Amino acid sequence: MKIVQTTALMAAVASCQGFVAPQQPTSQTALEMTSRRDVLATSFALAISVPTSALAIDACPKGSKNCLRQTWTPPGSTAAADAASQLRDVLNAYPQEGQEDGKVDGGGYTIVSDSDGAFKVEYRSSGKGFFAKSFNGGKPFIDDLVIEPNGSSFEFRSASRLGDSDFGVNGKRLAYIGAQLKEKGWTGVGL
Repeated sequence: MKIVQTTALMAAVASCQGFVAPQQPTSQTALEMTSRRDVLATSFALAISVPTSALAIDACPKGSKNCLRQTWTPPGSTAAADAASQLRDVLNAYPQEGQEDGKVDGGGYTIVSDSDGAFKVEYRSSGKGFFAKSFNGGKPFIDDLVIEPNGSSFEFRSASRLGDSDFGVNGKRLAYIGAQLKEKGWTGVGL
């Protein structure tokens, strides 16, 4: 049984980028030529490189002024499909004209993907502000909101694609969405 497990592990390890199978003489098998240390080191590297759902969302860069992460949890009795439906309702209830008379997300938003409780949404500035005109050719700035399920919770990441600062836009967006979730009984971390 151990030979089958080790062979399966080596096959998985061999499929990793950067692994070069040793040249083997015909009298020895790959299993005999690979040390336990090599197998363990490679399998450990493989294990830590495979993301789980929560780790699939990139961390915000250290000291970032245009990226926020939060975790939201629906009430304990909420089924996964119902939680995803509530999230969808909250995302669709966001004003298409933005907040603060269009100063926040005045160019609207598009839900890019909606699958099994995971969402990707693009929010656009109006493109009319000084910074959009001066630094972005009059085109709207685009921010991305990524939401992914993580067990009974959902991980949120809202980040600007360009620039070093967003003048609080991502925070205002998540505060608006968070207020809607709180009304439904959800609790948040990282607020």
